[in-house]
Amino acid sequence: MKNKKEAVVVFSGGQDSTTCLLWAIKEYDKVYAVSFDYNQRHRLELECAKEICEKYNISHTILDMSLLSQLAPNSLTRDEIKVDSDAPETGTPNSFVDGRNMLFLTFAAVFAKQKGITDIITGVSQSDFSGYPDCRDIFIKSLNTTLNLAMDYEFDIITPLMWLDKKETWELADKLGGFETVKNMTLTCYNGIMGDGCGACPACKLRKKGLDAYLRTK
Repeated sequence: MKNKKEAVVVFSGGQDSTTCLLWAIKEYDKVYAVSFDYNQRHRLELECAKEICEKYNISHTILDMSLLSQLAPNSLTRDEIKVDSDAPETGTPNSFVDGRNMLFLTFAAVFAKQKGITDIITGVSQSDFSGYPDCRDIFIKSLNTTLNLAMDYEFDIITPLMWLDKKETWELADKLGGFETVKNMTLTCYNGIMGDGCGACPACKLRKKGLDAYLRTK
């Protein structure tokens, strides 16, 4: 039976968050999408998020998080920093934005509480987390507890993709009827190219590897 609740989706306009948005539309009566403007290099992702929300008639809010790019310069916020072509053998890739998921989920939680909503959905995955520490299950569980204590409120951070790889994420999007939306309307590429992207950055390589693996099963 469909869950008669409302939910907030942390929404970037990329493959994973769009798949989560499609999942939430199936599971909830009312879905709110929250995106963040942190002076990212490729502001086209905010336009992608807006267009996808319009397509599915989803309430969409963009919150100003510009301070984040000032505090944590990286290849996604600085033109002069070239995106790593491959993940480093040690440490985090230079596309990692310190504190991003922690801050995004915290502000999404504040947004949700004002509407009396407990469920917050995010597209992080430990199976394909690209070395980002704030995509791990242990971090999400820890932050969930912290937010509950901080606001004396029973949030539930839900991660539909946590244990799915990119092949399985494509499969889920297809089952949800959103394969073409994810393929053509999302922006996952670190070089700011919609759809299939540049094909060379780590995000595009991971996306294509998963897509090719899924298409072989069809």
